[in-house]
Amino acid sequence: MKNKQLCVILAGIAMLLFAAGPVTAADTIKIAYIDPLTGPFGNVGDAGQKHFQYMADLINGNGGVLGGKKFEIVPFDNKISAKESLVQLKNAIDQGIRFVTQGNGSSVAGALIEAVNKHNKRNPKDPVLYFNYAAVTPAFTEEKCSFWHFRFDAHVAIKMDAISEHIKTRPEVKKVYLIHQDYIFGHSCSATIQDMLKAKRPDIEIVGDTFHPLGKVKDFSPYISKIQASGAQVVVTGNWGQDMQLLVKAAKEAGLTAEFYTFYGGGLGSPSGVGAAGENRVKQVTEWHNNLWNEQNKPADKDFYLGFQKQYAVGNNERLEFYYGRIRTMMEMVAKAFDKAGNANPKDVAYALEGMEHDTYYGKVIMRADDHQLYQPMFISTMVKAGSDKVPFDVEKTGLGWRTDMKVDTETTMRPTVCEMKRP
Repeated sequence: MKNKQLCVILAGIAMLLFAAGPVTAADTIKIAYIDPLTGPFGNVGDAGQKHFQYMADLINGNGGVLGGKKFEIVPFDNKISAKESLVQLKNAIDQGIRFVTQGNGSSVAGALIEAVNKHNKRNPKDPVLYFNYAAVTPAFTEEKCSFWHFRFDAHVAIKMDAISEHIKTRPEVKKVYLIHQDYIFGHSCSATIQDMLKAKRPDIEIVGDTFHPLGKVKDFSPYISKIQASGAQVVVTGNWGQDMQLLVKAAKEAGLTAEFYTFYGGGLGSPSGVGAAGENRVKQVTEWHNNLWNEQNKPADKDFYLGFQKQYAVGNNERLEFYYGRIRTMMEMVAKAFDKAGNANPKDVAYALEGMEHDTYYGKVIMRADDHQLYQPMFISTMVKAGSDKVPFDVEKTGLGWRTDMKVDTETTMRPTVCEMKRP
């Protein structure tokens, strides 16, 4: 009798534990973060993960989504490899994760889009949704567009349009040199800026169009020598991560006087890499920078920025900067989409995101339903001496900060699309 009673008690305990498991899991919405966490771009991936975690913490602290569910960011190291990314995607799916984000490397993004599409075709009742925060090859929201993919960064053509608009206003610029990483993204950058400058400033001469291996060049001085010899007044580059840092560092050491128009001049390590030589010469095109709050009187954004620094303080001689304004926008919009959908079904969340308009501190953003491309205000800014009333914050303790040269409104950034969206 005692043994029988014991068995009943143990069975009851087991049932309670079994029941508790799903409840705990259901209260957490996991997002797989698939980006480099080791290797030459590991610092970039680590910084991105911290951006996502900061936003998840803020949303969770404000009650989460769907009446109390919390976001959990689950990191997966892809070593900036498309092949490894597919392995990590499978690992995430095997763990029951149905929301994925990634940004570093268009070759990786292309592989993930294809893999997610295949998975969802085979498993229509158990789909995966992919949030792209930084891979900007235009095709991903053009001829390769997918219902299961949303891009929260401005793509190459949008960014190059802003850069070329600014160059157009400068009659003194006669020679431009192009240098990019040798993969689909870099070639897209080169072709796009050449077409735009030809249309807007046919008098400008492209005096160099160079590609180099992704993440493998240790010494950029030979490339800088070519730029110097070309007589270029302006360099346009889409380089990111270590390649951005080493490029601008070599330019500094060689005394190159040309200005740099960059996608990622403000990316982690790049400001400190160029140092004092970047003053009044390194420019970037972004959706956000750390002095916008002052220029447009948004003190709450200042508190947000300083809160990130406080949470991720790394030492007296280093400082982790909040850089990805679009990650903030993405997480806020994704949270709204969950609440609008009323559940955590990826298909319902996707439909909730389509066409969503969202107010940021610096203007309205729109997730266009036609192609799942986010349109948002863009800013051209220049590294200048910080510490003044106009430029209160520097970056990476360089003594230099970002000052806005030009704003491009959301409606102006919108471009036609050839996307033919197929919806489930």
